[in-house]
Amino acid sequence: MAKRPPISPAKPQTAPHPQANFWRRLGAWLYDALIVLALLMVGGALGLGVANLLVATGLATLKEGEDAAHLLQHPLYSAWLAAIMIGFYGWFWVRGGQTIGMRAWRLRIQNQDGSNIRFTQALIRMATSAFGLGNLLALFGKRAFQDIWAECEVVVLSKEENRALLNRE
Repeated sequence: MAKRPPISPAKPQTAPHPQANFWRRLGAWLYDALIVLALLMVGGALGLGVANLLVATGLATLKEGEDAAHLLQHPLYSAWLAAIMIGFYGWFWVRGGQTIGMRAWRLRIQNQDGSNIRFTQALIRMATSAFGLGNLLALFGKRAFQDIWAECEVVVLSKEENRALLNRE
């Protein structure tokens, strides 16, 4: 039977951060919803531009009475808009643990050890959030549904910690 390596002394733990409550989560969600809406408008305009380009070059044909906007009913367009949302949240959560709205409300998504979440965790979190309804568990002082499934937590940072994260980038 192989011997286990000796356990190295643990680094001193800082005081645990408080869990984010429902109202802070809602505030951050509303901030981020405005930003995502703006990104979706830009993405929609690009999609419409591509649709018009496809019609103009003859790569796409339309029936009588249809215009290029009819092409936006294609599943690829929906996938494009979904990719914009996934990209927004995935980029911010994996890179620094905070979206723009989370920065304003001093929230951070992290693993239990304080490290940034992985992209797979971000995908699990997005898939199980039910467009934010998973946060309703936070009303009862529990972790949100998506945080349980993604094995992460959303914590409230002090002003100094939040400022340090902002200055680090």
